[in-house]
Amino acid sequence: MSDNATKLSFTVIARRVDAHGSAARCKDAEIALDTDLGGRPDAFNPAELLLAALSACMIKGIERVTPILKFQLRGVEVRVHGVRQDVPPRMESIDYEILVDSDESEQRLALLHDNVRKYGTVFNTVAPGTELTGVLRRAK
Repeated sequence: MSDNATKLSFTVIARRVDAHGSAARCKDAEIALDTDLGGRPDAFNPAELLLAALSACMIKGIERVTPILKFQLRGVEVRVHGVRQDVPPRMESIDYEILVDSDESEQRLALLHDNVRKYGTVFNTVAPGTELTGVLRRAK
């Protein structure tokens, strides 16, 4: 992309609600954030938000390329698992499994996976600093 090309920009505003949580807003959407030091089961903590963003990136990438590739699918599920190291705190590894409900050939499934890895904004942001591995396979 040249420097003169139009670039997308994104804005999210997060605010502390109280000692148990915060909220992030963007467009007309709001997400409850687990910022409680003790944790809370009804909201995503920052590490889980990162994994959710990665999952959403993969699904959105699939939505983007399926019409171009004329790829037929009935559904997609992404399972992501991250391992956090303590010192320094960071996500040291993330592994994923993309399950695609489709009758397409194995070669076409591999092509879809290549596209997910090449053109995902969040994927390409996370990959250089994290051991990021995974598979795309047919859902059973």
